Amino acid sequence: MKAACALIVVVGIHWAVAGDIYTNSWAVHVPGGSEEVDRVSGKLGFVNLGQVVNGSDLYHLQHNGVQRKSLNPHHGRHIQLKNEPKMENKLVLWFEQQTEKRRFKRQINVVPTDPLFFKQWYLNNDVSPDFDVMTAWSHGYTGRGVVVSILDDGLEKDHPDLSVNYDPLASYDFNSNDPDPQPRYDPSDENRHGTRCAGEVAAVANNGVCGAGIAFNAGIGGVRMLDGAVTDIVEAKSLSLNPQHIHIYSASWGPEDDGKTVEGPGVLATQAFYQGIVNGRGGLGSIFVWAAGNGGLHYDNCNCDGYSNNIYTISVGSATENGNVPWYSESCASTLTTTFSSGTKKERQIVTTDLHHKCTDQHTGTSASAPFAAGIIALALEANPTLTWRDLQHLVMRASSPGNLKADDWMNNGVGRKVSHHYGYGLLDAGRLVGLAQKWESTHPQRKCLVEIVNNPQEVRSYLLVRQIITACVNSANHILSLEHVQAKISLSYSRRGDLEIFLTSPMGTRSVLVAMRPYDTSTEGYRGWSFMSTHMWDENPHGLWTLELVNKGQYNQNGFLEKFQLILYGTQENMTARKTQDSVLTECMTQDANGKCLDCGTSFYSYGKLCLSYCPPKYFKTTTRLITSEPDNSRFALVCAPCHPSCYTCNGEFANNCTACSPFSTFNDQENTCSQLYFPRPDLSPSAPPNIFNIVAISAIVIGTFVLLLFIYVCCSWCGSRVNVNRHIHQEGHLPPEVELQIVNTLGR
Repeated sequence: MKAACALIVVVGIHWAVAGDIYTNSWAVHVPGGSEEVDRVSGKLGFVNLGQVVNGSDLYHLQHNGVQRKSLNPHHGRHIQLKNEPKMENKLVLWFEQQTEKRRFKRQINVVPTDPLFFKQWYLNNDVSPDFDVMTAWSHGYTGRGVVVSILDDGLEKDHPDLSVNYDPLASYDFNSNDPDPQPRYDPSDENRHGTRCAGEVAAVANNGVCGAGIAFNAGIGGVRMLDGAVTDIVEAKSLSLNPQHIHIYSASWGPEDDGKTVEGPGVLATQAFYQGIVNGRGGLGSIFVWAAGNGGLHYDNCNCDGYSNNIYTISVGSATENGNVPWYSESCASTLTTTFSSGTKKERQIVTTDLHHKCTDQHTGTSASAPFAAGIIALALEANPTLTWRDLQHLVMRASSPGNLKADDWMNNGVGRKVSHHYGYGLLDAGRLVGLAQKWESTHPQRKCLVEIVNNPQEVRSYLLVRQIITACVNSANHILSLEHVQAKISLSYSRRGDLEIFLTSPMGTRSVLVAMRPYDTSTEGYRGWSFMSTHMWDENPHGLWTLELVNKGQYNQNGFLEKFQLILYGTQENMTARKTQDSVLTECMTQDANGKCLDCGTSFYSYGKLCLSYCPPKYFKTTTRLITSEPDNSRFALVCAPCHPSCYTCNGEFANNCTACSPFSTFNDQENTCSQLYFPRPDLSPSAPPNIFNIVAISAIVIGTFVLLLFIYVCCSWCGSRVNVNRHIHQEGHLPPEVELQIVNTLGR
């Protein structure tokens, strides 16, 4: 008995590992010839597809009433074939239901043959580690089906290394307001930036031109928006172009990297970011990839750039081929990951497409780093198209590692991950990112916990320490167990802003430099509701003592006031350090309709569009549906992902009162399980502190004086304008028109 049980266990384990997929095809051995095979087929409902091997008695039968793919053999058809009457030379001697066999090409060519690929040291194993894209390529991921748009100064759409992948639906010219993103040419080729960035992502492989892009089968678009007046409207339209078609927006620009600017997106661009992460990609969220900045020579800090320190962007730093910090690279706590770029004159630069259908091996700066990250993320989205914008940030962080990157500030955060202000979590690995994407279930909904710590002004001279124990909104819907982004929203005045360094330390001991000394920043304006962001506490538990330090690194007589300090914690109620991954969250579809939509995925997997998932993504819930087949009882059910009510982010059903979580910027009613109407908050444009009485009097005097002056100017100009009109008309026509006479009377009187 024990032996029999052991045999059953072994067989069960073998079946689970093997995972045979049965098809609706049978091989049969019928010596009676084709006529006998037709008789048997017609009687039992098969279709005779002819001999398997010419001249043999082996035939291929197919049954259209059986699923094309199934995890179980069809015993009913087996019994029918087995019980077919056995007459001389007219019998089925042998049959076998066919199963799919896993076969792999042994000579797959993952090394592009493009003439400059040998110069692409970051792809071709010239350095170790490199981006490890060949691992992703070897598994068949090349960006197919993913669309990337480069927000820049245009795109040479007819470039021979880009034209095949060019996507007009991901392109527009917001400088000239037309659909053509072709750059404006001039003698200095100043508008080459966008074309160079595009080639890093999607230059076609194996076509004999230039090199290969990281996602060389991805769709590539270009938005011309930097070659002209850049307004909030231009930025907002660029960031929100076709968000249901474009998956990834790559941007290598921002405020001036001069070491003294503190600036971020305006009202409209901020709305575009909000709309993108809430509604983009069918609600999964648009992916915004951003270059950290080139202000290293001016000791700039990318946490003073409101684009790269935005929680909705993936901020990308740079490393040289020898693993050094480039001279231009900015360091800050908001950088999440790093890719390669140029370094010193002795270090190699980046190979990509260039204007006039040419190639270049001299692309540089963090401008080159962001498109590399966009291309690698495109590979991950091909591997798992259901990843949300937050999923990708989780995965990018986990797929980055220090490698041989050199810096003196590497530290272990509270969960044991190495992190640096220069590199974030390190060099991004494409092979690892794709592998994680295949195993990753959707992250639980985002929670936001806001804690008011300082409301009354505290004087800042040489040093100020602020401490508070925080429970991270425990016993509320916004309770956080694992951190993602951390923001310190600060309003302060200071006599020389750039002399002040600000540090934030988490309860698990991770100390982030929110802003380092910026010697070129002589401003006396301080910070007005500025949100400094850190990614260094990712996955940490936020409960406990938080510490904010303000340190004067300049002259001893500098002074100011910390007027307001809010700590904003973003994260999830899931314990991310305890999360376990599966072998794969995707499997093959068993039954499809005429449009390729999956109808049945088999055991434990849910159909979602053309995919089979082990989970349902946000805005969908798990349920069953009756599967219409040709089976006599027609009683089979399939597992599917059905859409939630539009107001829900996650739900237990399709009704408005079945919400379990809401989309960002919605309010959850936990008594009724409903979500409020979506809203998008405006940026805080208020000053850092209310003005004092002296300022109020001074401002009032200025306003009144200005009004009186403008009134005086208006009266004078009206009188002078009348005289000018008189002289002009006299000179041109020789008389005064009636309307001018009336104007003179009304203005000057008789």
